[in-house]
Amino acid sequence: MLEQRLPERSRVLDLGCGGGGPTTRALAARHDVVGVDISERQLERARRLVPEARFLSADATEVAFEPESFDAVVSLFLLGHVPRAKQRPLLERIFRWLAPGGRLLATLGTANADDEVEADWLGAPMFFASYDEAWNRHALESTGFVLEEARVVPFEEPGHGVVSFMWVLARKPE
Repeated sequence: MLEQRLPERSRVLDLGCGGGGPTTRALAARHDVVGVDISERQLERARRLVPEARFLSADATEVAFEPESFDAVVSLFLLGHVPRAKQRPLLERIFRWLAPGGRLLATLGTANADDEVEADWLGAPMFFASYDEAWNRHALESTGFVLEEARVVPFEEPGHGVVSFMWVLARKPE
């Protein structure tokens, strides 16, 4: 969805990068990547797996970057772990961090789910919260994003059955 739309050596933020899995590795092979995660244990793994990227230990809702710092922001499976009250402000921050024409690739929830928290997940609190697809579309568009692609993708999650996520590719206008 994103890779073919980015010029070589684009500045990419992987927000909620976790352990530096396939997405971070693939991006770092062609781009200048900064990964952010709240779990220091996950970041230790990411630094080993993707030494060419730069990693920051921070809460995604509090980390600060200069406006227009990135050509793309990737945020896979993060927003569903951000308290509901902080999801819209985070989308607004991402919009500011993107350069004109920059893109956001993100997964969002597909159902309204109030905040739940698991106190310690890999050394950090883990929230579970989401809004439905209509709220997500409205939040993105009213923030200023242009939706290029949006689709709901179900997958089997062990212990939870089938879980659906809204995959979104959005662009900040030029």
